[in-house]
Amino acid sequence: MRIYKRGLVSGGTMSTKPLSERFTSAQIIPAGFLFMILIGTILLMLPISTVEGETTTPLTALFTATTSVCVTGLVVVDTYSHWTLFGKIVILILIQLGGLGIIAVTSLIALILQKRFSLKERVLIMDSFNLNSLTGLVRFLMKVIKGTFAVELTGTVFYMIRFVPAYGPVKGAWVSFFTAVSAFCNAGIDIIGDDSLISFQNDPLILMVTMTLIVLGGLGFVVWFDFISQGYKAIEKHYGPVRVLKRLGEHTRLVLILTLGLIISGAIFVFALEYDNPDTIGNMSLGYKILNSIFQSVTFRTAGFAAVPQDGLREATAFLGCLYMFIGGSPVGTAGGVKTVTFFMLVLNTVTYIRHRDGTVVLDRYVSSSLIKKSTAIVSVNFFFTFFFTILIVASNHIGLTDGLYEVASAVATVGLSRSVTPALNGFGRIVIITAMYLGRIGPISIALFFTGNNFAGKNIKPAKGNYFVG
Repeated sequence: MRIYKRGLVSGGTMSTKPLSERFTSAQIIPAGFLFMILIGTILLMLPISTVEGETTTPLTALFTATTSVCVTGLVVVDTYSHWTLFGKIVILILIQLGGLGIIAVTSLIALILQKRFSLKERVLIMDSFNLNSLTGLVRFLMKVIKGTFAVELTGTVFYMIRFVPAYGPVKGAWVSFFTAVSAFCNAGIDIIGDDSLISFQNDPLILMVTMTLIVLGGLGFVVWFDFISQGYKAIEKHYGPVRVLKRLGEHTRLVLILTLGLIISGAIFVFALEYDNPDTIGNMSLGYKILNSIFQSVTFRTAGFAAVPQDGLREATAFLGCLYMFIGGSPVGTAGGVKTVTFFMLVLNTVTYIRHRDGTVVLDRYVSSSLIKKSTAIVSVNFFFTFFFTILIVASNHIGLTDGLYEVASAVATVGLSRSVTPALNGFGRIVIITAMYLGRIGPISIALFFTGNNFAGKNIKPAKGNYFVG
């Protein structure tokens, strides 16, 4: 886990302090993602990565490496036809690394090599998962790794029910594994064809397995382990389902409520707005309309797989989808967006102010002012970047506002849905989306902290109170 780098210090001597002790987490994590993107770009530019007759430019390789590491799913070339088996393996590894996080993977290697973690390294792991405690950190990391592979392999088995008969044993297993990893990591990249899962829109098994993997990845690992822990206790002490739910932590209960509410509300909106749209679900039977509406609601929130043509969605649906993309999944998971709890805290704080209450309370638990401030900062900065990048895309590529916003919201929230815009973007537009995907994966605030480092001089100095007016 210790990465050493020689450098000059006072007196001309060379420093052998590990990077984890000379840089903050806010600097190492973004740099780690950037390093993996650059390595992926180099590998994808190799002739062995591209099928004969196709050409991979540096910008295409960079775009593909970024969308893989940032588990976004926007692509400028068809993954199934442009890349060789080697290229697809590189993409899959980048997706897995991006989904788990660079720090988690390097920590796993350190554990395998039986290396001891310093306090700095433990803090680095904690920050990479956005946790607030060092207690049981290594054990948590191991459960994340084991749980991830267990879920992905289970998803692979279910996919094989369809893909093995369709593609044969070897290719069917490969397609199943690739799709399972991509779905769980909320990447949305597939090697099935050029229309994502549209050809499987009438296949309940494929859609249900994909939704399950997406939701499990988006719930967050903290929710997983709380649920599993209480489940074991329920079996041992014969608790009923209601008591199990009451014993869950407040974060788990809130995430489950928000996730269920967003999925149901999104499905209702899609069903109502697209009910008679022949370009999406208009020609389906009632059962498949409901199924595909639920799938669209799930995939809006950072999955990237499409069961209906996204450019066929009505503008009202697409615009609403941008909000669901912006919210994204839940904390400490593979999903993107500002996160469900973050957005909820901001909304709840507004309601608290309107009702003239002194403090914000959720599920009988007080919410600290620092958490409210953090939520406000995350939402505000993400909104600014989404707005700013949308202007750049629309101005430079001559596309409609809805299509531009949909593309940018998808990139910043690392969703991967597109209204057939991505392949048509010019060079500048692709660079904008690359930047948006990178910022969306590591968080715009992380970039600010990247440059500030440990400079907290003057943080305890409080100026006189200002007399300002708002509203």
